[in-house]
Amino acid sequence: MNRNDRAIVALVTLGHAMVHTYELSIPIFVSVWLASPAFSVDAATLGVVTTVGYGLFGLGALPGGVLADTVGSKRLIVGCLLGMAGSFALLSVASSVLVVAVALCLWGVAASVYHPSGLSLISRGVEARGSAFAYHGMAGNVGIALGPLAATLLLLVLDWRGVALVLTLPALLGAALALQFDVDERAAVADGGEEKGGSKADAVSSWPEFVAGSRRLFASGFLVIFGIVVCSGLYYRGVLTFLPDILGGFPSLQPVDVGGETLEPGRYVYSGLLMVGVVGQYVGGRLTDRMAPSRALPFAFALLGLLALVFVPVSGLGLLPVLALCGVLGVAVFVVQPLYQAAVAEHTPAGTRGLSYGYTYLGVFGVGALGGTLAGGILTYADVDTLFLVLAGIGMLGAAASLVLGRR
Repeated sequence: MNRNDRAIVALVTLGHAMVHTYELSIPIFVSVWLASPAFSVDAATLGVVTTVGYGLFGLGALPGGVLADTVGSKRLIVGCLLGMAGSFALLSVASSVLVVAVALCLWGVAASVYHPSGLSLISRGVEARGSAFAYHGMAGNVGIALGPLAATLLLLVLDWRGVALVLTLPALLGAALALQFDVDERAAVADGGEEKGGSKADAVSSWPEFVAGSRRLFASGFLVIFGIVVCSGLYYRGVLTFLPDILGGFPSLQPVDVGGETLEPGRYVYSGLLMVGVVGQYVGGRLTDRMAPSRALPFAFALLGLLALVFVPVSGLGLLPVLALCGVLGVAVFVVQPLYQAAVAEHTPAGTRGLSYGYTYLGVFGVGALGGTLAGGILTYADVDTLFLVLAGIGMLGAAASLVLGRR
């Protein structure tokens, strides 16, 4: 990597880790709010609240991709970090579920611009693109694991409002650091708008271009891919939003008192599950080098469906089976991500790459956010067994869509 490559990789890994740190700390707060007498809120209501916030995280990806072309990725990343800090500052003074909802909505809007801007920056500015994508994905999983772990540890000494306030600091420091990076955002794109590898760079700067690019995109295999990423998003959000609370209900993970403090083992298992997601990212990346993503995706989704089917029965067998199952689930949930990212690159026109990133994360984080509402409603009006049965169905639906992609 040259100097500009290293600067861009440092910027995007910082931004990616921060976004997912905040994203996956929210389920820890959800488990606290469910037990808080100050709110008296059920899982269905919190499911809707988190869906709105997470939904904006995905819905904003599409305009975020267009803004990355016009405003510049670095500015958007700095704005994203400042916006997330502000949203958690508001969350720290929330006195009602309504204020919590507003804070999560602000977080969703701020965070939504990151993925299209960060991925576009790598695509257009980095010569060693493959290595940059690898580091970028690993940084995201570090944030995914550290977010809930940091929130869990801070809850030992602070109430949840204090934890939210402390969590504003990493984003503020990250924004200050991001401003120091000097990057050439189009170093890998020649003057004429052509990539040095030979394919045309994206440049959607008007409504007619947006419509025309969207038509070209969905006329390709991307329509099937969009269905695949929606299944991934629904499963991801459906299984993770209430998982800390679900794990805390198993006999082997009941809260325990240590030195006058109440420890929640389920939250630590949840953090560990997310940490092993780094392995899933690595395995998924290696698979894309060895076979077509459309061949690996059916097996990956089928595994997700199988894990959902056996989750509740295996979790009743004791602590070790719970830990083993959560470890496998952590790998399986994240192995899908590099596979569908590679599928997007293989099955979409080169001239609509930025737009395809926007639509991809609209599907994963926007439509996929409905998984939180789905999970909350099922847990309120049915039970955990029903939730995982539905998640198994989503996994099998993703496998079927992946088979269709392979046939194309």
